[in-house]
Amino acid sequence: AELPPPYTAIASPDASGVPVINCRVCQSLINLDGKLHQHVVKCTVCNEATPIKNPPSGKKYVRCQCNCLLICKDTSRKIGCPRPNCRRIITLGPVMLIPEEQPAQPAMPVQADGTRVVCGHCGNTFLWMELRFNTLAKCPHCKKISSVGSALPRRRCCAYITIGMICIFIGVGLTVGTQDFARRFHATYVSWAIAYLLGLICLIRACYWGAIKVSYPEHSFA
Repeated sequence: AELPPPYTAIASPDASGVPVINCRVCQSLINLDGKLHQHVVKCTVCNEATPIKNPPSGKKYVRCQCNCLLICKDTSRKIGCPRPNCRRIITLGPVMLIPEEQPAQPAMPVQADGTRVVCGHCGNTFLWMELRFNTLAKCPHCKKISSVGSALPRRRCCAYITIGMICIFIGVGLTVGTQDFARRFHATYVSWAIAYLLGLICLIRACYWGAIKVSYPEHSFA
């Protein structure tokens, strides 16, 4: 069994302006005048059928080795030739669409996973590829860092303030409680400095997270 060539092209007119097509079996010219509404036409020379249109929806053309043109379901895998002198059983493989028969599909843009975010610095919109907020993002327009959502800077600001105040209170406690000991062992001053320094660093970090710009998504996730 063989699949016929594409039949999407309607015959071109001959010199007299009458539409004609070549027979797919004997290559004789077939007059299509008044037959353009049909799916197949019969050759007057070899008496075989030739398609002039694509098969109906859900159907396909198959030509038997005896040149009999058959129309069957496009899901059929075996069909029998109805001619009494043939009766051949035709086994069909998967149908491959010929490129000319396959309608051109418009190219669909590839949608990347992520969400559109409005930069807190420059106000431009960029695509953020993380499927979660509470993280930092670098705007491709202004090259500045901002937080996607306000939850992350709020949590970190509160955490650094808490840790900083604890360190300062520890430093004050050491200063008050170890004054006499520090006069004899000067290394005690180092512990005071470390406690105050850690508290100061934490408060500076809290100020950083409290002042960081926040970028908000155009559409929040449900």
